[in-house]
Amino acid sequence: MSINTERDIQANLQIGPTDRGMVRLFIEADGVEIPMDFEPDEAEEIAEEIRAAAQAARAVKG
Repeated sequence: MSINTERDIQANLQIGPTDRGMVRLFIEADGVEIPMDFEPDEAEEIAEEIRAAAQAARAVKG
């Protein structure tokens, strides 16, 4: 499977700060819960990657 492989799965994504100063991405799908904690600097890097991917996706759509 790759990033271009489509799947028919619905998931919920929540993003927020934790009480320990981390940024949590919380993914829930089909009864599976995945909490992923990141240092604030790591979260900012991820946000930059998401922005870059959005820009690249817009270029593909043309």
